[in-house]
Amino acid sequence: MKTIFKLAAVAAAFGLAPAAALAVVPGAPAGTTDTPALAPAAAPAPAPAEATPATANAATPAAAPAAALPRTAPTAGIGQPDGRLGLQEQVSPIGQEAAWFHNMILMPLITVISAFVLLLLGWVMFRYRRGRNPTPSRNTHNTTLEVVWTLVPVLILVVIAVPSIRLLAHQYDPPRADVTIKAIGNQWWWDYEYPDHGNFTVTSRILTDEQAAARGEPRQLAVADRMVVPVGTTIRMIVTSNDVIHAWGVPAFWTKIDAVPGRLNETWFRADRTGVFYGVCYELCGAQHGYMPIAVEVVTQEQFRAWIASQPGGHMPGAQPAAAPAGGNTIAGAEPPAATNQSATR
Repeated sequence: MKTIFKLAAVAAAFGLAPAAALAVVPGAPAGTTDTPALAPAAAPAPAPAEATPATANAATPAAAPAAALPRTAPTAGIGQPDGRLGLQEQVSPIGQEAAWFHNMILMPLITVISAFVLLLLGWVMFRYRRGRNPTPSRNTHNTTLEVVWTLVPVLILVVIAVPSIRLLAHQYDPPRADVTIKAIGNQWWWDYEYPDHGNFTVTSRILTDEQAAARGEPRQLAVADRMVVPVGTTIRMIVTSNDVIHAWGVPAFWTKIDAVPGRLNETWFRADRTGVFYGVCYELCGAQHGYMPIAVEVVTQEQFRAWIASQPGGHMPGAQPAAAPAGGNTIAGAEPPAATNQSATR
């Protein structure tokens, strides 16, 4: 009998006894041997799917947080090239003022001047040809004509100068900013920092043509993670570069400014409608200059607050930062491009 007890003790010491007999109640002091009822065994986890070459080259996005912003589809003809001859539809006060100046002052003046010069040239060629004037005139000057062709261009320049100077004053004297965003140009993508909202960074890289087509976005303009701003808010853009000279601009906002290494340039805009608005780098910055587009998503104030809360460390000014979500700064439904070298995919 003693031999049997010794064998049982040895078996228990080496883990041959039932697992439930050795379990410790969670939270109980060390050495407690009380055991709960044995729970049913959990089903084995399914084996992970085998990675394909397409997914092997792309970073798998984490699950988006519940408060992440749904990806907004662009509106046809708004905020992107659509083949029109004129300017894009302007959605900012500066853009609307500039469009009015272009359409109501510059274009009529240019049209009238061009038509007048063309008609005057044709009349002179017909009226003063050799057949009509075998003996040319000996006049050397005409006082009235000289006064007219001096005063008329001066009046034209005054008509152009007044609204032009007013537009420049409005463009370079921005109102008090509500949101500050720092745009940093890289070869070849954009980084957007939000210093007023937790100082997180959104990295904006181009989508491949296939990814853009699947989302209904224009090719070579769509990006995986957009810059997000609230509607009706004055946005101050601080623009710089990490390597070479780039240029940040969005035609629908009537804004464009160079991104120069070691220098902070500043511009502003205020979008008065929601939607997605595209731009490009406007400086020849290297081999992939054509593959670093700009995409700005304008959302409501409520959507902007939800998007800020979904970013790692993001919070509204004056609020305490929340715990960083697992989803990072990726907008819900967005994926990074399948290849980092965009030139190799084309």
